[in-house]
Amino acid sequence: MRPPALSFDGRHGMRLAQLRIRGLRCLGEVELVLKPGINVLVGANGAGKTTVLEAVFLLSRGRSFRTGAKEALVQRGASGYSLFAEMLHSDQRSCRLGLGREGSRWEARVDGSSATLGALVQECAVVCFEPGTHALIAGAAEERRRYLDWGVFHVEHDFLAHWRRYQRALKQRNSLLRATSAPLNDTLFAPWEAELAQAGQQLHQQREAYLARLHPRLVASAGFLLPELGPLTLHYRRGWSVDQTLAEQLREQRGRDLARGHTTLGAHRADWSIAFEQAPLREHLSRGQEKLTALACVLAQAQLYAECRGEWPIVCLDDLASELDLPHQSAVVAQLHAAGAQILLTGTELPQALQSLAAQVFHVEQGQLTRLL
Repeated sequence: MRPPALSFDGRHGMRLAQLRIRGLRCLGEVELVLKPGINVLVGANGAGKTTVLEAVFLLSRGRSFRTGAKEALVQRGASGYSLFAEMLHSDQRSCRLGLGREGSRWEARVDGSSATLGALVQECAVVCFEPGTHALIAGAAEERRRYLDWGVFHVEHDFLAHWRRYQRALKQRNSLLRATSAPLNDTLFAPWEAELAQAGQQLHQQREAYLARLHPRLVASAGFLLPELGPLTLHYRRGWSVDQTLAEQLREQRGRDLARGHTTLGAHRADWSIAFEQAPLREHLSRGQEKLTALACVLAQAQLYAECRGEWPIVCLDDLASELDLPHQSAVVAQLHAAGAQILLTGTELPQALQSLAAQVFHVEQGQLTRLL
């Protein structure tokens, strides 16, 4: 029996109409005109297909989904890279986005004017499923916090302000811990711990509320992709004990934090996990099931974004044919396409799952793109 379909609601998505890339990895000068539906990049491994998706992701996050030094993003011999995109939203509003790096200097632009990275990211929402996405399930807590915070950022307008307050207070407390050799001074620590506790509580509440909204969408997408594992539960850990306030715990923890040289409790230690009825521990999942669980997280987050913002984010699917079997490929792409999402997909050849769907196809070879269909 076919598993139940994901409950996409047919909203249209934001889309990239045009994308220009200069000096990013192997791409010297590339320009693409993209269609609203499915856009496929085919070519040999190492040709530059993933770098196109990486450019789109950079515009939406200010960082790559690939690991490694930021310097590796710049094409060999170039002093920097630049990205430009024309974005069309579902309400017909358009905007021009730019992101560049020259040496150690970053610059973001929206409609020709200098902008903060937050303003750029607000305009461009991208979710991505790629070979490293399984780190959401099997990797470090940092990856799961990034996933969670990206979602909260797009539904809570004041999240970024709380996050910045928290990071500033955390940096100051850590500086005190590394600088203090004399007995710990309450006058020095208390103000920053109070700030850390207040901002941390705000982050916790917004993260917890977001996960509560995400949960039913995650149940649906996981039930579609992994029906054999049964119902799932979502577990969230805020980063400090529920028995006392964060301020109280930070005060008690000063001595141990001094020995370690950093703050060991707080919202920067938050984490979440998924447990299935038939696989209560992560170790019970196969590598393939980890990938499908991570994909369920990506799809659930995309759907919640669409419901909250009235338009689908752009969906990037890197090397899909090697990550998913054919039935899952076909089902996921067809449902995203029916929902009106713009899809950017890569493969060494046109995936069989797309044979019956209209798609624009680009061939990528040695950093050059040629439109085929």
